[in-house]
Amino acid sequence: MRQATAKVISNEQILKELERPEAKTFKRPSARNTLGSWLIWLNCPEIARQAQPGQFVMVQCGEDCILPRPFSIHRVNEDSIALFFAAWENGKGTKWLSQRNKGDKLSLFGPLGKYFSIEPDAHNLLLVAGGIGIAPLCFLAEESLKKGYSVKLLRGASGELKPSGKRNPTQHYPKKLLPRGIEVKTITSSPDGQEKMVTDLLPDYIDWADQIFACGPMPMYRDMTLRKRELRFKGKPIQISLEVRMGCGLGVCYGCTVKTKSGLKQVCKDGPVFELDDILWEELADI
Repeated sequence: MRQATAKVISNEQILKELERPEAKTFKRPSARNTLGSWLIWLNCPEIARQAQPGQFVMVQCGEDCILPRPFSIHRVNEDSIALFFAAWENGKGTKWLSQRNKGDKLSLFGPLGKYFSIEPDAHNLLLVAGGIGIAPLCFLAEESLKKGYSVKLLRGASGELKPSGKRNPTQHYPKKLLPRGIEVKTITSSPDGQEKMVTDLLPDYIDWADQIFACGPMPMYRDMTLRKRELRFKGKPIQISLEVRMGCGLGVCYGCTVKTKSGLKQVCKDGPVFELDDILWEELADI
């Protein structure tokens, strides 16, 4: 882990403002609206040279944020890293980060956490991204393709809410920004506003996959767990990136503790990458 002062290379809004879906499947009591999704590139060779897919950094987001905020490492390019994040309406940290300009400097430390690991006999890798869950998976896809693995990406996309209450399924990570050589399948809301889940695509790809990597909202993981037999996982290794609230990022405050089959674990230190079956999902709230 390295403490670094990073300079902003670029900061671009790549998805516009979007109201959160109100479908019961993904609804949260504290649902907020996003101010859009941003891709920020930071020059920080100390972190870029050590980063592995699945790890994250803690960013000090201005004077109004006492605690640093965690962000998945989205991509790495020589001496620079990219972060892909949603800026929330009431989110001090993400809103501050979205307002940074080229040449600005910010403080961060990392890389932190356990990273994705590929099984020795795996060749076909299936990536499952729910919404902003593309953040850590893009780095994994890029590195895996370089090493000769075959990679397919399943992704869910939210639709733009129209005045009529229906959704226009246009909100998804731009395909032109994805690594070359990756096969992509996208599922979106239907024109009548009915929400669909990216996990609905799994049965069509599960036989092809040697290993599965997923990142998305908590209901997506619960759905994968409850429908294991229907989705025909057949004991295939499934690694997930778990996103929870963090205080320190170093395993000191115990604010990100979760229950697993092997006892209490800290997401920042023992994760954020876990095996799907290791987490006691019934013990987790909708975070």
